[in-house]
Amino acid sequence: MATEEDECMGSVKAQLAKLFEVSLKVTVPNEPDVEPLVAACTGKFGDYQCNNAMGLWSKMKGKGTQFRGPPAVGEAIKNNLPTSEMIESCSVAGPGFVNVVLSKNWMAKSIQKMLIEGIDTWAPMLPVKTAVVDFSSPNIAKEMHVGHLRSTIIGDTLARMLEFSKVEVLRRNHVGDWGTQFGMLIEFLFEKFPNFEDATETAIGDLQAFYKASKQRFDADAVFKERAQQAVVRLQGGEDKYRRAWAQICEISRTEFHKVYQRLGVHLEEKGESFYNPYIPGVIEALTKQGLVEESQGARVIFIEGINIPLIVVKSDGGFNYASTDMTALWYRLNEEKAEWIIYVTDVGQQQHFDMVFKAAKLAGWLPPGDSSYPKASHVGFGLVLGEDGKRFRTRNTEVVRLVDLLDEAKTRSKATLIERGKGEEWTEEEIESTAEAVGYGAVKYADLKNNRLTNYTFNFDQMLNDKGNTAVYLLYAHARICSIIRRSGKEVEELKTKGTLVLGHKDERDLGLHLLQFAEVVEEACTNLLPNVLCDYLYNLSEIFSKFYSNPDCKVIGSDMETSRLLLCEATAMIMRKCFNLLGITPIYKI
Repeated sequence: MATEEDECMGSVKAQLAKLFEVSLKVTVPNEPDVEPLVAACTGKFGDYQCNNAMGLWSKMKGKGTQFRGPPAVGEAIKNNLPTSEMIESCSVAGPGFVNVVLSKNWMAKSIQKMLIEGIDTWAPMLPVKTAVVDFSSPNIAKEMHVGHLRSTIIGDTLARMLEFSKVEVLRRNHVGDWGTQFGMLIEFLFEKFPNFEDATETAIGDLQAFYKASKQRFDADAVFKERAQQAVVRLQGGEDKYRRAWAQICEISRTEFHKVYQRLGVHLEEKGESFYNPYIPGVIEALTKQGLVEESQGARVIFIEGINIPLIVVKSDGGFNYASTDMTALWYRLNEEKAEWIIYVTDVGQQQHFDMVFKAAKLAGWLPPGDSSYPKASHVGFGLVLGEDGKRFRTRNTEVVRLVDLLDEAKTRSKATLIERGKGEEWTEEEIESTAEAVGYGAVKYADLKNNRLTNYTFNFDQMLNDKGNTAVYLLYAHARICSIIRRSGKEVEELKTKGTLVLGHKDERDLGLHLLQFAEVVEEACTNLLPNVLCDYLYNLSEIFSKFYSNPDCKVIGSDMETSRLLLCEATAMIMRKCFNLLGITPIYKI
């Protein structure tokens, strides 16, 4: 059975926090439940720092304490620390900051243990067992656009990080597969294909064009409009012919979506708006019985304090809307799927909508009042994708760009670069194809993920596919170079893991070792704050720190008397880079 030590084995910060917790209980026995404030240092005094002294002093002063100020509190915290093989030395600086220098031997042993037992032993422990990540969520019969690309890439990475942290993740594709637009689509389908079940993707052709043509017909022809409105009623009433036509349209759309998901290597389980439809009346009835739903201008609404518009849960015509579905989906996820954390990945424009839905759920008692305890719901907003002109990204004729074309273009450009570099003669066609895919799709993903998701970003192929700077291409090449160093040594690295010994004798070796050891806490921070760019920053810094180590003549790898140890350090770096790529949904490459 896993011990407590094993549970936080990966995170140095968590292990130090446990030691400081013991010290704080001894230092301030009258201040219960003091959370140790441990952070990695950037200064020259240590590797980590405990910052509790100031806060404790402000609580204790005037209470007849034996301490004479924050530095004295810091000294006591330092002196009461239990002995541990982790710590080489401690010192107190400024207003009681306790600086910790980690033991080089312990660091080296921890990295070697990970090399033998695998990267999963460094997975962070999160306080949730089950989470829903609701992402991608395109609309049936419409093209997926770059907004859906952002949602798909960001959502997939959040799901991957949570899964690595041993959380069961329900990846949900909340597709727009219900609503009034289906009336006109079904009627148009009947008109164009009297034998509608023969209407395949090939026959219909471009679904987006089909949607547009049906919309034009709807707007221009009053008789058609009347039939379309009747079709909605018949579909929602469950009439077989209409249900079958609806299913046909959904299936054609799914085939299109799948082309994008296949290229991106993203897996989702579809539970669209239609899935929650049967549950809506019951949920609204329960909310009404709680006294939360009121009549307003013919509609039924929930008023939320501090927000000047109400949340409409039943429209004045008696129909349901986004809010009805989203409230019901949240209820279902909490009550039926027993999720403790429900994460919605959509553009920032939907922030207020979700804020209202979450506040209504708190009023109903589905969620606790604050945001610090579970179960909880979070909205992960993201900014726009811009073109070179600084406007919303589109093709020349103002149409939204097809994602499949965009991804294929990235792969094509990546392949052209490989051919230019003479790989056509050296590599098999299969190697060129798989590398072009890994680099092309990886470049698109990383360009999105490296930015703080709330900001807009400019889509630029030349920048994405540049092999210098903070790009996927640079990082994938850096990983391939490390693999090539290990291959050139002619040594069997699996054997070295158990027979060799890792030593962090040089400053550059120690710096690299410390950064590797911080992997778990970085993943934890990226998960907790739902910010994938934190992991991208870590990965880029890792490649820079590795370059500094490898280019230092004093840290020569092949042919030096420290070759075995340094090869192990190269392998540990490559392992962590691969795990970062895996969490970002990027396929690593092993040769360039």
